[in-house]
Amino acid sequence: MSIWGSLIGGMVGFSLGGPFGMLLGSLIGGKISRARSGAGFRSFAQSQQIFALSLIVLSAKLSKADGNVSKEELVAVKDKLKIPEHEIDQVGKIFNQAKKESTGYEPYAQQIAQIYKNNLNVLEEVVNILFYIAEADGDVSQSELKMISNIAQIFGLSSDQFNSIKESRKNSDKLNPYVVLESKSEDDLQTIRKKYLKLSKEHHPDLLISKGVPKEVIEESKKKMRTINSAWNQIQKLKSN
Repeated sequence: MSIWGSLIGGMVGFSLGGPFGMLLGSLIGGKISRARSGAGFRSFAQSQQIFALSLIVLSAKLSKADGNVSKEELVAVKDKLKIPEHEIDQVGKIFNQAKKESTGYEPYAQQIAQIYKNNLNVLEEVVNILFYIAEADGDVSQSELKMISNIAQIFGLSSDQFNSIKESRKNSDKLNPYVVLESKSEDDLQTIRKKYLKLSKEHHPDLLISKGVPKEVIEESKKKMRTINSAWNQIQKLKSN
């Protein structure tokens, strides 16, 4: 069963306060819960639902970042996040509510950071997919880039981690492999290899799925892994010359 189809109903009774609880409460006519926003997941499915909900809400906020909600961005939310036609109405309700409400993206990012405070690689994947959405109309605007950068800071990502994600979005022939591997060109090969192995483990799709990243969006994680491997291969060639 697709994760998108049970977002609203699946959250009823879940300990989800804060801005997400208020948003969903406005859709069903009441608060989801008065419990603190950092409460633990009761099931693996709910972990996936939280991740999916985070993407929908932040994508809605991102679509307003440059003041122009383009058709391409709306199509991207549907197509790039693998939302089936028969579930688009429910997801659309969440997206539209998040888009029109006055609450900014910051409180949502803070709540997501609290929920995933022990899973930094999952937070990195949220940032990675936001770039994916922003690229839908062919160009990431400065306002979109600033918003994604601010979200990464709220998440607690370092500048090296953010720059690695941003660099990995480029074509393989244009990216800087050292930036992807959060390294410097003057680092020795053994030091870079340790970083490569660490990143390979943290961004492995199987690990991310086990931590609640839905299979519907795991393709972007696979691309990140391919980029990490490509960067390592490039650096080995550069260092051997």
